[in-house]
Amino acid sequence: MRYAVFVTGPAGAGKSTFCNALITHAQTLKRTIHYVNLDPAATNFDFEPSVDIKDLIDLQDVMDELEFGPNGGLVYCFEYLLNNLDWLDEELGTYEDDYLIIDCPGQIELYTHIPLLPRLVSHLANSSLQFRVSAVYLLESQFIQADKPKFFAGVMSAMSCMMSLGCSMICLMSKMDLIKSSGGGTGKGIRGQHKIGKEIGRYLDPDPMLLLEDINQETNPKFHALNQAVVDLIQDHNIVSFLPLDVTDEDSVNSALSHIDNAMQYGEDEEPKMPDDMDGGDVPDLDD
Repeated sequence: MRYAVFVTGPAGAGKSTFCNALITHAQTLKRTIHYVNLDPAATNFDFEPSVDIKDLIDLQDVMDELEFGPNGGLVYCFEYLLNNLDWLDEELGTYEDDYLIIDCPGQIELYTHIPLLPRLVSHLANSSLQFRVSAVYLLESQFIQADKPKFFAGVMSAMSCMMSLGCSMICLMSKMDLIKSSGGGTGKGIRGQHKIGKEIGRYLDPDPMLLLEDINQETNPKFHALNQAVVDLIQDHNIVSFLPLDVTDEDSVNSALSHIDNAMQYGEDEEPKMPDDMDGGDVPDLDD
């Protein structure tokens, strides 16, 4: 069985850092995760990509030759990739029974009004490649702490990504190591997890109605009706909750990996392993 995890979220949310932490943690578990770079502007990597879109097309080359801006050039790169999926199929053809962790650019238009990433997800899931596909969406915790009204924008973006990609998706609230706990520090809690301050903890499994009053206090009254409409939309769908992510905490990274495993039913098709003493060896005599 083949597995692919698309790592999505806005720019600066920590997608590449999460990919690196996940690969490092997998190595301690004797598991193999291959890094796939789908950002044609990326330059520096902690882990050498097994597949790199820049081997097919480079954003800087597109900007120089076609005189596109960064966003237009990125859209062109993805359209070029989708017109050359045989290249991607060949690059992915040798990987079996392993994760592919696919690091995606942060531009939201790639999976909203220009549905390029959804087409790529569909290709991996439905083609002869037969991948089990999942996605991760990262939202930066400090993004919310600094400006509470942006929480609604973050949830709406996560909902848009989830519905556009059409696959199971885990939402992570990233950079929790940078959030101070309610006690005034980042002390360790149960099972090594960082304590989560009440202010941020309210956003992990959110009740928008409870957050509405606080957010209305920070926005112009003329937007209160819009805030209410957004709350109603979030409540009607009720599909987004966040798992805290601290990439400096091995337990936190392991929890994220476990949720991804469950989302893709990782390993459920594997044959059960026979204990060493039962695999071709002598069967003990219970009468002795």
